[in-house]
Amino acid sequence: MPFRRSKLNHRHRDGHVLVWDQNNLHDRPKGWATTRYFVTFMLFLGMANAYVMRTNMSVAIVAMVNHTAIQKGEEVLDDECGDRELEVDNGEDGEFVWSSSLQGYILSSFFYGYVITQIPFGILAKKYGAMRFLGWGMLINSVFAFLVPVAAREGGVYGLCAVRFIQGLGEGPIVPCTHALLAKWIPPNERSRMGAAVYAGAQFGTIISMPLSGLLAEYGFSGGWPSIFYVFGVVGTLWSIAFLILVFEDPTSHPRIDEREKRYINDSLWGTDVIKSPPIPFKSIMKSLPFYAILFAHMGHNYGYETLMTELPTYMKQVLRFSLKSNGLLSSLPYLAMWLFSMFISVIADWLISTNRFSLTATRKIINSIGQYGPGLALIAASYTGCDRALTLAILTIGVGLNGGIYSGFKINHLDLTPRFAGFLMAITNCLANLAGLLAPIAAGNLINDKPTMGQWQIVFFIAAFVYIICGTFYNIFGSGERQFWDNPDNDEQKPSLGSSSPNPATTIGRLSNGNSAPLAITASESRQ
Repeated sequence: MPFRRSKLNHRHRDGHVLVWDQNNLHDRPKGWATTRYFVTFMLFLGMANAYVMRTNMSVAIVAMVNHTAIQKGEEVLDDECGDRELEVDNGEDGEFVWSSSLQGYILSSFFYGYVITQIPFGILAKKYGAMRFLGWGMLINSVFAFLVPVAAREGGVYGLCAVRFIQGLGEGPIVPCTHALLAKWIPPNERSRMGAAVYAGAQFGTIISMPLSGLLAEYGFSGGWPSIFYVFGVVGTLWSIAFLILVFEDPTSHPRIDEREKRYINDSLWGTDVIKSPPIPFKSIMKSLPFYAILFAHMGHNYGYETLMTELPTYMKQVLRFSLKSNGLLSSLPYLAMWLFSMFISVIADWLISTNRFSLTATRKIINSIGQYGPGLALIAASYTGCDRALTLAILTIGVGLNGGIYSGFKINHLDLTPRFAGFLMAITNCLANLAGLLAPIAAGNLINDKPTMGQWQIVFFIAAFVYIICGTFYNIFGSGERQFWDNPDNDEQKPSLGSSSPNPATTIGRLSNGNSAPLAITASESRQ
């Protein structure tokens, strides 16, 4: 059908539909009872389950270990805040005599499995689809949770590490496959809030896991701590089965989706109902500065986040003589702040984009600056709070809360650069970022070993703040919201337009008059009814 420029001329430049006008391509499905919102909700629950499985061992191991039987060395404390009293944990001893080093191996065994599967699953998800890898991976993770108590009691440290390693392998697909599914289901002008909603499941899962695991450890069945893995194992298994049954790879393969919504999503993303992506352009990706901007932002975030989450409580114990672990509500407060702020700022981001107040590139950089400069400055401020407990906790909460901006910043930016290869890009950046995050406790441990003074801790905080700010600045210089040329829309195989035997013209990237390209491909003949 010929392109009807007379009716749509006000929405085109050079025959290409602008991203901001995608709402007018077809009747947009109204209300919350839409398939893409259901997919988003299921991915949110999946991310929450993943973080529950990731963090519950750190709570359970406290109840598992017989602390009295472990020969303790002298704990080095700073006397600059000597007027404070250390709060004592009067909990009962567990059944295992594991030293601190052995506990470290147990806690880290999960992450070795998790990290090594990132890039392989990113490639596999691109070739074979993401939905089944995600569903079956989380099912493996959940089923092996039932084996944790048996492995610990029968296999000791080695058996437990093996089970946790396998759980990590099962959870490996969660981030790259989630990103790949978001790329197929969420239109560009909804990515900020939908992406933030999904990844905020990490904070939600942590908020649920920490206090509930503590209650199960003390009052649960089968000896207390085993109930943590049984309860969350059941929840994860039920979610995995529901996900595999109810969620589909993309709108085209979904048998029950409303036709208007399917067409709205596909036309917003690809400009056609059926697309076939070319092979992953490895060389072009490796030469892409916008990709490296995301990579360094991701690595800087993980390093700073691990410092905020793991080292500041230690500082409060060693220097301020106060432990956040004494209060479950306080220990989860920063996660709650990050969750709420990420939801708020994601709505602002999508509003800025959809109303054309800022370009997609500018919006990503502004929101990401809040997410990385905010906690960086908070770390610097925390190093000057002296012996003030309340002020340190307030800064921790504010800094981690502002960190929620990264979900509408670099974290969702993969989808802007390349909807087709977003899962693979996330696999690379998430793998290297997790490795960078592991450096934070190592660096802090070497700096404060045998001398946890305020001066040494200030160095720890300044390094993390420097990493946050430098990586955020690199992103601001080289980041982009434009769809990249190596996404190869010209190579897509598209079905013929209705009523015609010839294929649609090659998709092209719409460009705004100011030169910013929209992250959306629409064909000039996209006027079919």
